Amino acid sequence: MKRLRIYALTGLVLVAFGCQKENIPEPGKQEEKKEWIERSEDFQKTYTLDQMVVLSRHNIRSPLVSKTSVLTRLTNNDYSWYPWTGTPSHLTAKGERLESKMGAFFREWLERNGFIDRYTADKSSFRIYANAKQRCQVTARKFTDALLPGENAEVEMKVAFDTMDPVFTPQTTKITDGFVSTATSQINTLFGDLNEAMKDEFALMERVIDITNAPAYPDTTSFGSIPSSVSFSMNAEPSMKGGLKMACTVSDALSLQYYEEPDQKKAAFGHEISFDDWVSISSVKEWYGDVLFTAPAVAVNVAHPLLEEILSEMLSGRSFTFLCGHDSNIGSVLAALDTDLPDLPGSIEKRTPIGGKLIFETFTGADGKKYADLLLVYASAAQLRAESTLSYSNPPMCVKIGVNGLTRNSDGLYLLSDIAGRLEEAISAYDTL
Repeated sequence: MKRLRIYALTGLVLVAFGCQKENIPEPGKQEEKKEWIERSEDFQKTYTLDQMVVLSRHNIRSPLVSKTSVLTRLTNNDYSWYPWTGTPSHLTAKGERLESKMGAFFREWLERNGFIDRYTADKSSFRIYANAKQRCQVTARKFTDALLPGENAEVEMKVAFDTMDPVFTPQTTKITDGFVSTATSQINTLFGDLNEAMKDEFALMERVIDITNAPAYPDTTSFGSIPSSVSFSMNAEPSMKGGLKMACTVSDALSLQYYEEPDQKKAAFGHEISFDDWVSISSVKEWYGDVLFTAPAVAVNVAHPLLEEILSEMLSGRSFTFLCGHDSNIGSVLAALDTDLPDLPGSIEKRTPIGGKLIFETFTGADGKKYADLLLVYASAAQLRAESTLSYSNPPMCVKIGVNGLTRNSDGLYLLSDIAGRLEEAISAYDTL
């Protein structure tokens, strides 16, 4: 299956498209090759880690819609979706267990850098703040209890439980004629025909769900036959209608079924499909998210309050901050900062993996200067499926994130002033929308 890759260039108008076939090992084989990004002894003598600000996506949830909704209408009558229990969109029991494992790994990581001692001495040196949606609050709770066992550390919640906190809501809070025309132009330039770009991925999903034998057929013959478009409203998330939105619902549910269902063939409704195919299926929902949230004008609009929160935390002097939200939060922040995110090894999600952590690290160098680095830490698909214990002997995946237009030093770090400056630029860009 081909995959579309998007490269953001410095400035507001982007873009280059490229297609490639990736030879991704089956989960399990990938584990033998991966290594944790461990800084050398010389690095650790030269730089002291001062702070981590973490923007996390929640862990595995159930689909956003119930099994008896569009999922059933688009799927062969003889197929059965994974038996998710509880409320749609809520964190699953497996998601809770996986987040505890990630929190335990972070405890090991922070212990090696003396951060746990800082919490013991001053609890205000740590901050945990999550969107009020159940999947975010429970993710933060499980992570924190494993990071700081027995402490019952506070998880901040600013609005009523299971509602959206404005800081984490990827909504457009500034609507002008100039914004709408610029955002629409950028989306058209970046993404072209929204359905045509995903035609191969649509065909794969339609085969997996056997859409021609589903209740919705022949009224719905294919996702690509229904034109897709994006619109904007004040104090609302960017909205999409059409075949891509419908396909995203199926892509999301299939990806979650892949994580929860131990039998990969059963997860694909009896079809023998490859790891590459799972990547292609997952890419539909990621394409949907990119279209809605990562055009430059949209990104600086919807990510504005979260960018302010991140910058405030980086300048606060706090040792550790954990902010828990959604894939749209990570995607829009990365886009607003004009970053270069490589394809993520070992994951079926190549941009904002489930439970992934975008980390802003700050250091003090032996030269007295302040430095920073950006990382994305996430469990691989194999680790998620197997519920692997994460430790330095079996670490999660970790990739370094580049920032276009900024230069790293010989040790791979940016000046903190440059990263803070980029955050300030993205925040200021909101005022000119």
